[in-house]
Amino acid sequence: MAVTMRDVARAAGVSPKTVSNVMNGYPYIREETRTKVLAAIDSLGYRMNISARNLKSGRTGIIALAVPELSNPYFAELADAAIAAAGEHGLTVMIETTGADRERELTALARPRGHLVDGLLYSPLGLGPDDVDQLGTTTPMVLLGERIFHSPVDHVMIDNVAGTEAVVRHLLDQGRRRIAVIGVRPTEGMGTAAIRYGAFAGTLAEYGVPVLEELAVSGGKWHRSSGADAMEELLATGRKFDAVFALNDTLALGAIRALTAHGVRIPDDVAVAGFDNIDEASFSSPTLTTVDPNRVHIARTAVELLVRRMSGDDSDHQEIVAPYVLHTRASTLGTN
Repeated sequence: MAVTMRDVARAAGVSPKTVSNVMNGYPYIREETRTKVLAAIDSLGYRMNISARNLKSGRTGIIALAVPELSNPYFAELADAAIAAAGEHGLTVMIETTGADRERELTALARPRGHLVDGLLYSPLGLGPDDVDQLGTTTPMVLLGERIFHSPVDHVMIDNVAGTEAVVRHLLDQGRRRIAVIGVRPTEGMGTAAIRYGAFAGTLAEYGVPVLEELAVSGGKWHRSSGADAMEELLATGRKFDAVFALNDTLALGAIRALTAHGVRIPDDVAVAGFDNIDEASFSSPTLTTVDPNRVHIARTAVELLVRRMSGDDSDHQEIVAPYVLHTRASTLGTN
């Protein structure tokens, strides 16, 4: 027969309520009592009925994380950080991908969640300012990223502007003046590409360096193959450049592969920098100069905000910008 909470209580010489308090982390219990209960739990092999506990509390103990894709290392590593942060609160994370497609993102918002999850961490790329009204869901939610500003929910953002300014200043301070950009999206009025390219152009203007639009390449999706293809396209034009700012690290890694294949020395001939500080950036050859948007801070802050909202906190919503760190490495400095 299955071991019950009453069995544990009898073995420990306490009430079933005390066993429940210990199992749920109630703080005001004598250490001697807690030790006896935990010993009884261990010796009897008791396992709490999580479904029954959640039914009683009205909570599932699960939060959802909606991201564009997991094939992009940034979002995969963000998901890993969110899982770790949620675990510190005793929460499990259910992940769903939206493909950065507006309709799929709207569907993810409209999907009933009350009986499945207690809250939602939501990272949209397809939605825009006109979709702000869609964020008024009954499920507690925290936005991640920079796609929508001044929304009616908590929002933890990447410091795209300051981070980009820092890495572009680094390239300029290294004497680079003909800087190519990979990953631009000319038709995108808002979003990561537009924000980072705008900050790039603004920093060049600050230094009195012209923006060379002929050195801006789209690159399609921000994957390694896209970065390699964009660099092949740029090299085929014969235009001269002495640095590349890729709007994310996977594009930068693809560009490095293409440059190396053509015998271009990095950084002697061309310096390369990216954005995101994915794990691979520390192990590429050469190692990649990049901006760390502080995924761990973003995930931890977002989970803490979500837990507060799930507990009924109705204070004013917050917009929090995570602190970035610029990592200068061999792809711009020439040393490992």
